[in-house]
Amino acid sequence: MNYKSILNVIGKTLFVEGVLLLVPMIISFVAKENNYMAFLIPILICLLLGGASYVFTGKEKTIYAKEGMVVVAGVWIFMSLIGALPFVLSGQIPNYIDALFETVSGFTTTGASILSDVECLSKSITFWRIFTHWIGGMGVLVFVLAIIPNYDEGVIHIFRAESPGPSAQKFVSKLKFTARILYGLYLVLTVLEMIFLLCGGMSLWESVLHSFSTAGTGGFGLKNDSVASYGTYTQMVIAVFMFLFGINFNIFYLFVIGGFAKAFKSEELRIYFIVTVLATVIIAVNILSIAGNFSDAVRLSFFQVTSIGSSTGLSTADFNEWPSLSKSILILLMVMGACGGSTGGGMKVSRMIILVKSSYADVRKMVNPRTVLGVKFEKEPMKDEMVKTIRAYFFIWVLIVIICTILLCIDINDIWSNFTGTLACIGNTGPGYGLVGATGNYSMYSPYSKVLLSFVMLAGRLEIFPILILFFPRTWKRA
Repeated sequence: MNYKSILNVIGKTLFVEGVLLLVPMIISFVAKENNYMAFLIPILICLLLGGASYVFTGKEKTIYAKEGMVVVAGVWIFMSLIGALPFVLSGQIPNYIDALFETVSGFTTTGASILSDVECLSKSITFWRIFTHWIGGMGVLVFVLAIIPNYDEGVIHIFRAESPGPSAQKFVSKLKFTARILYGLYLVLTVLEMIFLLCGGMSLWESVLHSFSTAGTGGFGLKNDSVASYGTYTQMVIAVFMFLFGINFNIFYLFVIGGFAKAFKSEELRIYFIVTVLATVIIAVNILSIAGNFSDAVRLSFFQVTSIGSSTGLSTADFNEWPSLSKSILILLMVMGACGGSTGGGMKVSRMIILVKSSYADVRKMVNPRTVLGVKFEKEPMKDEMVKTIRAYFFIWVLIVIICTILLCIDINDIWSNFTGTLACIGNTGPGYGLVGATGNYSMYSPYSKVLLSFVMLAGRLEIFPILILFFPRTWKRA
């Protein structure tokens, strides 16, 4: 274990967090809120730790697979620990565990909250709360890799450990340029959404923050009713962009370079689109009596399908009151999630496709043992090692959901709320059902449960393995 390389990257990332914290501090000054110290102290801590790490580690940059996973887990944990301080120091979330839960939920783009009244927050705190979604959406370290000096090729291990989906691809030969392309696309899509929202009459402040929330597929909003009080145009713009941010960014890159034919042949994109359309139609028909007319039913259904399917978690209705069929479909979407390589959460469409194909191949082999069958994804044969890794991921994912649900039952005697809350946290969706539904929150849980769910959110966002590896004693041996 190369501790110097780990501390080096964590230090650089904390330095970047300190710089990012300057934005809400400036907003605090402009808005004359007089709580700039709530940001200044965390900024100084970030700069101090970042500078100290550089002094003690020098230019150490050798990173292997194990170090890559530890770096990613360490960065997200330390950023959350410091990122929670503005909430506490401003007095707007005085309990540190509550503030940590809110911050982890922000960075992991989960959108689960302990707040019942978000409209009473100051502008600077509101901005930081939603800005964490945008920072965490594409990946904290992807951003850092785009701006820090070049590391050796070992930095690909960091990129793979943080990137969502079964595999991470480089667009170009140099990873630094890949990171810049990713953030360039991310920024362009965010700005496009801002423009569309402005055209619908939304203020610049609301447009920026809703775009941040949508881009990161996070779900923190400016109003207590999420986006239910906004007009149809605004809701549909947000719904369309939630769908877009759930698409693999490789597809957007193909559009940019003119690879339209290859983009539209994407198996994952096709399945993601078909599932979204089918789910929208079925739920619209199912809630027709509640909506009153078919156009409203489609509007409500499409928004919630894209919101849950992309793991954003914004809402225009209390889907907790919808029929069982609609709620069941939304749970399936919560589990499946968005495409790999997107800002969305869940198990990812690509993994689900591979799991279904590999299971089908196994059944066929049982019927005819002599049959030689391989698993193909996007017309490319999958290595057996990759298929085994995806199956292991699925097993551990299910195990975490079961264990966390049981542990939460020690605290709250409501297995439905605990189960769907766990699914919402590991899938980085935010709202579940019952007590943690669209009109509820996670405030009733004890500090023990909030810390547990915070780790579940981190495990979901970092695809389990970087968090899991921290608990293996062999990880910390030098050899």
